[in-house]
Amino acid sequence: MSFDLHTHSTASDGTEPPAHVVAEAARAGVAGLALTDHDSSAGWAEARAEALKQGLAFIPGMEVTSKTANVSVHMLSYLHDPEHPGMMEINAAARGGRMERAKRICDRLSEDFPVTWELVLEHIRADTSIGRPHLADALVAAGVVSSRSEAFNKYLHRGTKYFVDQENPHPVDVVQRIRAAGGVPIIAHAMAGARGGTLSRAELEELVDAGLCGVEVYHRDNPEPGRQLLLDLAARHDLIITGSSDYHGVRGKPNLLGENTTEAEQVVRILELGAGSPAVGPLPS
Repeated sequence: MSFDLHTHSTASDGTEPPAHVVAEAARAGVAGLALTDHDSSAGWAEARAEALKQGLAFIPGMEVTSKTANVSVHMLSYLHDPEHPGMMEINAAARGGRMERAKRICDRLSEDFPVTWELVLEHIRADTSIGRPHLADALVAAGVVSSRSEAFNKYLHRGTKYFVDQENPHPVDVVQRIRAAGGVPIIAHAMAGARGGTLSRAELEELVDAGLCGVEVYHRDNPEPGRQLLLDLAARHDLIITGSSDYHGVRGKPNLLGENTTEAEQVVRILELGAGSPAVGPLPS
């Protein structure tokens, strides 16, 4: 049994509704999946219902953006209580920050391209956690670029005049809040240097001390030396080891559902630790 524990839907920056993501996971042949939209649990109910229909295991999750002084850190949270005060606080702050950042980027883009805030809003749902991919969609709709990837490569990455940074909580704070909410924190694509800086070994050890439960090792953006570093860290501290696609839909990213997966025994460890929200469907034991 294999599980894909990192996927996104239109509840954040994915291009497919939650139910469609689950149906695609079934077609990809995985035994179960986690929906991990950015700073949002809005897609859980729809994904859960479709998973039960498809006979898949469903693990509720979320991806929380955090930041050290120099490095953006994405933390996957599984089985947390979304109504825990600590999680509600950082989610509300993140969603507000995302909205303000998107508006500022849009203002900068509009100086050079036919991109308006109204055009951006055409590409999100009412409950969407907005992000740069939606600005990329607006650039595609305006005929400036042909794809999200081209938009990021040309205009939306750090270093361009359109980029705007966002304030985010420290990853130690995020790990502690996830644990307090009954969740299982696992750091996502921690060695993805192409995305920007990566944490040092000492910083990773600090997260373990704070309560980090696992590491996403098998992700297309983690190079082999980085994977080995994460495997060594996991062995030293008996951490959970996961693999995931980081699927964003066929129009979102080239990542394919099930291209990297998590073994059943690692999923069992997540299920044993999580206490905030239940997983459903045919779960491994």
